[in-house]
Amino acid sequence: MVRLNARSPVRRMTFRARLAAGIVSLFLLSGTALLAFVVLLARYGTATTVQQMRITHNIPTAPPSTGLVGGTTTAGGKAKTAGNAELSLVNGAVQAVQDTALHQMLLWSGVGLVVTALLAGAIGWWLSGRALRPVAAMTDAARRISDQNLHERLDLAGPDDELHRLASTFDLMLDRLEKSFDSQRRFVANASHELRTPLAVQRTSLEVGFADPLPEHLAEVRDDLLESNRDAERLISALLLLARTDRGLTSIEHVDLAATVRRAAEELTGPAQEHDVEIEISGSASVVVSGDSLLLHRLASNLLHNAIVYNRPGGRVRVELGPGRLTVANTGQAVPAERVNELFEPFRRLGRERTATSGHGLGLSIVRSIAEAHRAAIEAAPGPEGGLTITVRAFPEADVSEHAD
Repeated sequence: MVRLNARSPVRRMTFRARLAAGIVSLFLLSGTALLAFVVLLARYGTATTVQQMRITHNIPTAPPSTGLVGGTTTAGGKAKTAGNAELSLVNGAVQAVQDTALHQMLLWSGVGLVVTALLAGAIGWWLSGRALRPVAAMTDAARRISDQNLHERLDLAGPDDELHRLASTFDLMLDRLEKSFDSQRRFVANASHELRTPLAVQRTSLEVGFADPLPEHLAEVRDDLLESNRDAERLISALLLLARTDRGLTSIEHVDLAATVRRAAEELTGPAQEHDVEIEISGSASVVVSGDSLLLHRLASNLLHNAIVYNRPGGRVRVELGPGRLTVANTGQAVPAERVNELFEPFRRLGRERTATSGHGLGLSIVRSIAEAHRAAIEAAPGPEGGLTITVRAFPEADVSEHAD
């Protein structure tokens, strides 16, 4: 079996172009075979005719007793027949006419074959386009349909053929996806209420039931219970946000990414001072992209918070802004390159699992989910001074305006 290289010109051609090229190739092969068959038969037929002419003209036309044979004279006991000389001349002329006729037939038949092959290619291109029109309609529908319009269907009309069955299968898949998304929406809506409400009631009960003044040992118990309560609320909020971003964007607006990052940095001034970490922001003063302002703020906040918490005392967090691009790097502990992708999985940290004493390991998972919801690319690599360098780039449909600092 011949395997085509993925980089070969044939593999880079569209299916429609390959189908048209296949039609042209088959036409050329069949036409060439037909032309060769006709030429062989024509050469064989003309050669047989010339042979019959040669046999017919070699029959003697005069008695050998006379001194003249076919109008020729004898000299030195050898006779040169004029009729035979004329016959040789005729045979040569016939052979020349035969070769010329075959050459002209080959030439003009080849030209006609090429012209007809080009015409067949054009017709094949047109026919393949009409045959693939339902596939193009399904492709456009697949690109257009999202979680916001899963109710749309192809409803392809026509005979019950392969394309009609493919469209029906696609509609059935959309039915299953619509049910799945509806179930997820109901779960997120119910979880948002059913999980947060008991925690809020629990926190209020703790604050009221353990109001000051309290013995010192009870005050410590109250503080621990309240911290556990807040930690559970943060975990639930993070999980709900992760579920929301996995469903895609619900609203799109123009957002100044640079202003969002600077606002997130100001909000994290306290944790940065607590960990003795300096935040440096450089690059464009304004980077306008299209997206959800709340999610983009959470993306910037999670990136900065992760860079601050997983840093060393006296370390730095470098933030660089560019057209449709955000890069955050810190100077924390060395990160093995083979473990970088693990950090973007839920409840995963470097050297610690979900039983860690602080955090839940959802920060970078939410960052990746928000980036994917904005169809942006996210890249991560170990930093040259330790830590991690994370870049989010290529925000789609980004109306980017840049002003130098």
